[in-house]
Amino acid sequence: MIQTPAPVRKSRVPVWLRILIPAALILVWFGLFGAGGASFGQISAVSTNDQSQQLPASAEATKVQELQAEFRDDDVIPAIVVFERDGGLTESDLASIDDIVTEFGTLDGVLPEESSPAIPSEDGEAAQVVMVLDTDVKTADTVGELRTVLDDNAVDGLTAAITGPGGLAADLTNAFAGIDGLLLLVALGAVFVILVVVYRSPLLPVLVLFSSLSALCAAILVVVQLARAEILLLSGQTQGILFILVIGAATDYSLLYIARFRESLATQPTKWTATWAALKGSWEPILASGGTVIAALLLLLFSDLNSNKSLGPVASIGIVFALLSSLTLLPALLYWAGKVAFWPIKPKAKPVDDNPVAENKKGLWPALARFIARRPRAIWISSVLLLGVMCLGMFQLKADGIAQSEFVLGESQARDGQAVLADHFPAGSGSPTVIIAPEDELDAVSDVVLATDGVDSLTVLSADSPSGSLPVTENGVQPLGPPGTPVPELTVIDGNVLLSATLLDAGDSIEAENVVVDLRAELADISTEDAPVLVGGTTAIALDSNTTAIADRNLLIPLILGAITLILMLLLRSIVAPLLLIASVVLSFGAALGVSAWVFNGIFDFPGADPSVPLFGFVFLVALGVDYNIFLMTRVREESGKHGTKQGILRGLAVTGGVITSAGLVLAATFAALSVIPILFLLQIAFIVAFGVLLDTFLVRSLLVPALSYDIGRAIWWPSKLSRGIHSADRSAPVVSDDRVPADRES
Repeated sequence: MIQTPAPVRKSRVPVWLRILIPAALILVWFGLFGAGGASFGQISAVSTNDQSQQLPASAEATKVQELQAEFRDDDVIPAIVVFERDGGLTESDLASIDDIVTEFGTLDGVLPEESSPAIPSEDGEAAQVVMVLDTDVKTADTVGELRTVLDDNAVDGLTAAITGPGGLAADLTNAFAGIDGLLLLVALGAVFVILVVVYRSPLLPVLVLFSSLSALCAAILVVVQLARAEILLLSGQTQGILFILVIGAATDYSLLYIARFRESLATQPTKWTATWAALKGSWEPILASGGTVIAALLLLLFSDLNSNKSLGPVASIGIVFALLSSLTLLPALLYWAGKVAFWPIKPKAKPVDDNPVAENKKGLWPALARFIARRPRAIWISSVLLLGVMCLGMFQLKADGIAQSEFVLGESQARDGQAVLADHFPAGSGSPTVIIAPEDELDAVSDVVLATDGVDSLTVLSADSPSGSLPVTENGVQPLGPPGTPVPELTVIDGNVLLSATLLDAGDSIEAENVVVDLRAELADISTEDAPVLVGGTTAIALDSNTTAIADRNLLIPLILGAITLILMLLLRSIVAPLLLIASVVLSFGAALGVSAWVFNGIFDFPGADPSVPLFGFVFLVALGVDYNIFLMTRVREESGKHGTKQGILRGLAVTGGVITSAGLVLAATFAALSVIPILFLLQIAFIVAFGVLLDTFLVRSLLVPALSYDIGRAIWWPSKLSRGIHSADRSAPVVSDDRVPADRES
């Protein structure tokens, strides 16, 4: 039945104010766009990829990091230069290496007095040089200059690579280099193509993308200022997620507003009343959707890992500006453009369609709604079984940490150099495990360390030694020089000495982490509260990061679930519906994680995953997956108040199907864009979230939720008034046809 809309009173707002308000909003956002755009170039100056800065203050490795700074005047990081020639190094090779090392010492950022000379391997085929770098100069820049020197002084047959903590940090930084340009271009390009296909309009996608980009620029402006003031910690990983999250979320919210605006243009007398009608119909679900994401992100502040904790406020700032732009800038732009924004297919004035799912209605979503009405129970049970099968792969996900050398995908000189180093030297060379111990316990600590499997050698810091340290053996501290040479005085700070243990395994490997675990367990018998023995260094930083990430995951997932459930209860004025929605997105998350595990292990053969991958996947999938259910169920609730729950479910699905599917495609495409950055963590997050969003869009929101809700009936609104009766303007209106599923049959 076609229903003529009730007459709408014309707005009493003066014409001049209707011009001034949108113009002022557009000018303000233009200013934010310009200022934020200028801030893009400042991101690299305030961001860091140093893993040690992302540790919690309570971690043992953090305490060692702080104490270690007291033993050295400079904040430094070692980089290992490894040279190799098949068949053995020649005298000419060694002379060339010495010349190269001398040139290294002239570079800004290199501390030659603390660096080592060339150290040949026992097999004579390789040599290593430990270069100590000053972190006051950007490590990636210093390593880049070192590699340039190697290229300029290349010797035929002599290969060289820079590895160790400095080399790995430089490769990681370089991998993030495309995050400002390439990532943004790919994401925006994908969104633009989808919007053109969806709207078949050249102008509307431009307005949407300008709105999304303005939100991102405003967020960058604020985040950069907070990072410069050291209020927030900004890393390349956080930066990439911020870009994608803002573009994806702002576009999704815009699509919901556009759908309402298009409806309003067809039924309202003026652009002004159409704008206010669209805002009235969209502000609540948009704010609720953004609120769920912000709530989930801010709960990351309870994380003990600084990298997780920093993402919460940074991404929340982005979502706030995404909400503001979709509810202020986009409405202002569309008000000025009016129907022209939809050219060449402009909305036409038409009466309200009172039954969008009747048998004579064509299209995918009316047909799907009618199909659900006929077989709701079979549909939701089949959907649950399919998702359950997908969940089985979740138990194969290896998310207990990976070696730092595996962080970067594709070419990595540091990873290749690490392999060469392990062939000729103890693999832990240049990445020692640092031990802070009381001076009077030096002998006891040394005995334990040297007796631990996986430890190759041990030294103790001594400023009076020519090399800066002294070897420690089973016979104690050994002087350097001929027999009878006196032992130089050790460096003692507050009664503590600093020891460095070289491990047999690479410092960034899981095997090396196991050695650190053993060392801590054995040294616990010597350590006391007043005189602790602390184990830190590169390996311990990775170990403590993984351990803390697992603890955060176990704490935050229940907190996020509880917060989102509460928001849904307030929005839908119901207990049953929110619980069903939460259960559906959790099942969807498990399915996405299960399929991802099969793909990561069977297709890509990844070495594993960071423990934070499941947590980040959960935050984005649950918070963003609920968005689509919010878009659907708020419209269903609105329709249920007029036509009854069952017809309201079908009407809500038919009306919102297109816009929510478009939003899902946009969000999946933006997260998939993360895969252009050659970082394993980002690629895994990209796949999990993109696949999970598509699963939510096409299976959970399109079939599972509507079918299950339809099967339950009005009880989904318990304990609100909708669960106790039908508040319908037309109780006799049919759902599908005159003889099938009447609207007032609420079971």
